[in-house]
Amino acid sequence: MTSTKIGLLVPVNNTTMEHELPQFVRGDVEICLRRIPRGKGTLSKEDVPAYKAAAVELARGFDKDIDVVAYGCTAAGFLSGPSGDAEIAQLLAEATGKPVITTARAMVDTLTEVGANDLAVVTPYREVVNSQLREFLAASGIRVSRLETFGAETTEQLGQIKADEVKAQANATMGDDCGGLFIACSQLPTASILADLRGANTAPVWSSISATGHQIEKALGLDADERKLSEHAS
Repeated sequence: MTSTKIGLLVPVNNTTMEHELPQFVRGDVEICLRRIPRGKGTLSKEDVPAYKAAAVELARGFDKDIDVVAYGCTAAGFLSGPSGDAEIAQLLAEATGKPVITTARAMVDTLTEVGANDLAVVTPYREVVNSQLREFLAASGIRVSRLETFGAETTEQLGQIKADEVKAQANATMGDDCGGLFIACSQLPTASILADLRGANTAPVWSSISATGHQIEKALGLDADERKLSEHAS
């Protein structure tokens, strides 16, 4: 059985990803967690430079035997843009000597891989982040047809969003005119609802955490025959 040790970087308020990510990576998974300090308000562009610097410094403290780094900071990725997200991945790789998966890039790479476009997207973000999300996807030729948000103003509000609420919002947002459904944000719980959402839709259904897990598997060359991509996307 494959064993994987993941160095996971998340915002200090994130209470979801460390528990759900192992469910999307086959084999035994150990999470080495580092929480990035931030304020109680939702992240802004002005916060990003200090936030990224703190992430790199924390990454230097990871155990040498980790297999991969996961930068589970979706909003920070969107606010940084594709080039800024690539830059933090490079800095984290230099700091750790390990492959790095950012959640924002995992989203794009996975949606491109499964051919999902004209998306229905569910987020918890304010419009400033939602607009950056659209731009991040558009840079790779992925269109957003519908986007609905919980509009969380604080990290406290974000942390109160439950899985059944995410599922209801996803069902309300998805339509026959959409070529895929994506649930953005590594704080939103999705592990318990993705199977139902996939069963109700013929189009691909992914979340920030499930896409990150898939890209970790690809980066580490885990046996694709054990769990085929179609099982994620159908």
